[in-house]
Order: sequence, then structure tokens, then C-alpha cells
Amino acid sequence: MKKLLALALALCMIFALAACGGGGTSAAPAASGPFKPDGPVTLIVAYKAGSGTDGPARILAQFAEKYIGQTVVVENVDGGSGSIGWSQLAAADPDGMTIGVMNLPNFNNSIVNELGTYTTADFKAICNHVTETSIVIVRADDDRFPDLKSLVEFGKANPDTLKASTNGAKASNHIGAQAFAKSAGFSYIDINAGGTADQLLSLRNTESDFTVVKLGDIAGQESAYRVLGIFGAERDSRIPDVPTLGELGYYKDWLGSSRAIVAPAGVSDEVIAFYEEALKKTMEDPDYIAAASSFDTNFLDHTATAALIEQQQAFAESLGDDFWSF
Repeated sequence: MKKLLALALALCMIFALAACGGGGTSAAPAASGPFKPDGPVTLIVAYKAGSGTDGPARILAQFAEKYIGQTVVVENVDGGSGSIGWSQLAAADPDGMTIGVMNLPNFNNSIVNELGTYTTADFKAICNHVTETSIVIVRADDDRFPDLKSLVEFGKANPDTLKASTNGAKASNHIGAQAFAKSAGFSYIDINAGGTADQLLSLRNTESDFTVVKLGDIAGQESAYRVLGIFGAERDSRIPDVPTLGELGYYKDWLGSSRAIVAPAGVSDEVIAFYEEALKKTMEDPDYIAAASSFDTNFLDHTATAALIEQQQAFAESLGDDFWSF
């Protein structure tokens, strides 16, 4: 009788363990939590170190580590007007460990000009980081051009004489130089420097006469240049004495560049949500704000950023052959 009772108790224990998953093989898998990177995160910058894109990206990466919870490693992949870096980003493993900076409209023009095999569909927007307005500048010691009208008058009187350094064929600053010259009615010689840093170096070395960059690109070296005009509907409070091009009867619309943070298209929505929240907190951090005072932080969520990318794609595609000729 005791043996039968012991056997019954043993059977009950076996069934109870099985019901609780005590055997291990029949237990339901644990639900996976929200995405969090489990190692260093790579931030691809499609331009060289020290470029106008690289500086703000490194500041963002530095302060984002607090909210991402991992080291953020900036990887500069220069070449092909950004297309080499964007090709690498598009091909990256969509595991959330690699994100990158997308320059608009440079990225869009690389598609129009078939510099890469990617399209906008090969990327997923996380957020926008920076939006900056274009400016026309000359060397501070160039006494020929005290203001924008003097530059225009010289260009009209001397066709195809003025030289303008740009950051790549049909890239953002080339668009700016072209929009300015066409609206003002003069022609110039394009000096393709291949990047903003080299574009500014070309101007300082007197290889070019004027150039179009963004205001943040000359942060810390303002004394080397004279800002003659700004592309926008109104003047900028940081340079209140500089007129807009529209005020002087030239290009009337805003023109500039945005730098968005994106991921390879295959990443999950959880990855996008994680980085969007982390980067929003970063851009609201007082320490980040103080460090980023030289450029225009402009956070947009992933939905608005995706719309911006498509809007800039339409803009790039609208620049036909007539825009690029005189």
C-alpha cells in the first residue's frame, strides 16, 4: 500500500513539473523586450573627417552615448560625392548596430546622377539632425567684393571669369552657386573641390573667388571670410547685417541642406523607435545644446524626416539641364 502511495505521489510530481515547464523543452519562449544595442554602434558619415558634416555628427555621437547606452563610433567613408558611404550604409546588416548621416539634397542628387545603385527605399528614416541655410562668401581680405552687388557686377562685366569652389558636381553647394549666378545673371567657372572642407581651402588659397556654403561650415573661422548674402525668406539673427539674396532681387527661396539620421531599410520599427527617442533626448540635452551652438539643430521625427527625404528627391529631380547651363 505504501509503495502504491509513493508511486502515485511521484507521478503527481512528474505531471506538475511538466505542466510548469520544469522539463525545459516544453516551456514557452520568453518574449523579447524592446531593442537595445548590445555593443558599439557605428555611425557612417559619407565624408572625410573635419568636413562640415563630420563635425556636427561627432558632437551628436558624443552626447548620444548617454542615451543609447553604448559607444557610438563615427566611421568616415569618403568618396563619390557621398555615394560610397551611402552604398555601404544601404548594404549594412539591418540589425540596428549601423546607422548613418544622410545629407539632403546631396544624397538625392547622387540618385539622380546614378552615382550609386540605391534609392530612397533602401533607407529608413530615424530623425533629422541639422538644417542649415546656404550663404555666399568671399575671402575677408578680398577688397574687390565688399558686398554682393559688387560681386554680381564684376561677374556680369567679366563673363566666365569668376571662379566658385563647390563641394562636388551637382551637390548642395554647387546647387547654391548655380541658383545664385543664374538668378543674378552672370556665369562663372566651377571648381569642383569634392567636399566642403576642400572647397573652403580652395577659397582661402585664392584658387576661387567666391563660394556657397552653410553658415555652420565656417564656425570658428568666421574672420577668414566675408558673408555677402544668405538664402532665405528673412535675415539670420547671427548675421543681422547680411541681406538675403531675395532682398537684392536675386534667388528668392530658401536654400540649404539637411542632415538626417537613417538606417538600412530592413531594420525593425523597434530599432527606429529606440534611436528616435534616444536622439531626441540627446538634442534636448543642455550639454549637447551648448556644444552644438555653431550649427542649427532641427529635430524632426521619423515620419517628418521620411517626408523631407522624398520632398528633396522631388527637388533634385526638378533640376533639369536648363538649371545647370548658362
